[in-house]
Amino acid sequence: VQLQASGGGLVQAGGSLRLSCAASGRTFSIYVMGWFRQAPGKEREFVAAINWSSGSTSYADSVKGRFTISRDNAKNTVYLQMNSLKPEDTAVYYCAVRPGSYYLSKRSEGYEYWGQGTLVTVSS
Repeated sequence: VQLQASGGGLVQAGGSLRLSCAASGRTFSIYVMGWFRQAPGKEREFVAAINWSSGSTSYADSVKGRFTISRDNAKNTVYLQMNSLKPEDTAVYYCAVRPGSYYLSKRSEGYEYWGQGTLVTVSS
């Protein structure tokens, strides 16, 4: 599976951005798609995940109520709508695919395919 993320950029605190991640290749192997992020000097952390079949979702506590993950199965694309952005949301955001299981893992080890990342910068 190949993943192409887009939509990052510079935004002021309180603003919004929508990230997209388009999958190609062996898309039949997609069971879960997730978003992770990595800020400078920090470890990669879970943001959100979605069950590709049922649409059920999971969020990190830090983004719950502000971010929304959604999918378009026909386009093999997952989205991350980010509202009320804070400077601490600044990071490179990565999309990822978990094959073979519908469990909404929050561990990066649970995902096999990764996109190249898109930078989100939130200014104060």
